[in-house]
Amino acid sequence: MNQPRSDHRMPASSRPVVRYRPGGDLDEILADPGTLAVMTFGDALPLRVDDPRVLNVPLQPAASSQSSCLEHWHVDDHVESGRDAGLAWASSNHWLFAALDLDEADHGSIEDSAELAYAQLCGFLDRRPQRHVQRLWNYLGSINQGHGDDERYRQFCAGRQRGMGHFFDNGYPAATAIGHHQATTRMQVYCLASTLPGTRVENPRQLSAWRYPRQYGPTPPSFARAMRLPGDASMAISGTASITGHDSRHEGDLEAQLGETLANLKALLKSNHQPEHFGPGDPLKIYVRHPEHVARAEAFFDEHTPVSPRIILNGDICRSELLVEIDGWRFA
Repeated sequence: MNQPRSDHRMPASSRPVVRYRPGGDLDEILADPGTLAVMTFGDALPLRVDDPRVLNVPLQPAASSQSSCLEHWHVDDHVESGRDAGLAWASSNHWLFAALDLDEADHGSIEDSAELAYAQLCGFLDRRPQRHVQRLWNYLGSINQGHGDDERYRQFCAGRQRGMGHFFDNGYPAATAIGHHQATTRMQVYCLASTLPGTRVENPRQLSAWRYPRQYGPTPPSFARAMRLPGDASMAISGTASITGHDSRHEGDLEAQLGETLANLKALLKSNHQPEHFGPGDPLKIYVRHPEHVARAEAFFDEHTPVSPRIILNGDICRSELLVEIDGWRFA
């Protein structure tokens, strides 16, 4: 279904602000009426909170990230929250967080589970005024398991596309897909949506993911490289790795992949007429495949993005030859 435009105006001050905060702040965060969502990571915060705004992401943070193990989405508005047939949600007047956390074992294959998750998510969004998806996150176990078209990531992409149906006929949002190391059958999908559409941004150094050739599977990945949020020039940045055109670069060389990834991020910012450096208000998530690479990745970012807040997470990249991926936010 084509997404209708809303007639509501959106003040720039209403858009979410994303911050990384210590785990000890959780009670204070949940007491704030403007809290739209809180993500915890792995077992860095050993608690379970029965609140639809709280989502435990199944990725383990590096030791250096443990002190800031919460990701807090805040809006300058009152937030309501609830659950809808297993889907958790929270919304303000203009913005919505929605999340699904399911077990593939209950729904058949990974392809069937991805189709179900996206059909449920899109069906829910279709009933909401905040129907315009800006950003999606997908976390699944053993993402690189299987060969050729039997790889789990390729099967996920096929199921996701079927579940989307025609909901994204006007274009795909920004997105991330990362493999976690918990139970293989756990799949998690969550999103940020709003009452107005954002503006899709592609990267001049990279082929649009939805145009990838057949060698990457029968169903190409369904995402834009970034989304400029409605209301101002802030951007939600998709998972970005060492890829130029559609080819992976620097197999086996962590530092070279980090450099190529940063070059891609700078090109993305420049193409959107923004400064090429990340500042103290631009949080980044860095996904590192091998725990033994964390210290080298930290040293790289200490040198090249020293003031940008970051969380380093242990996770597998959607191509087995890639060692690192970065997503995040550029706030105007």
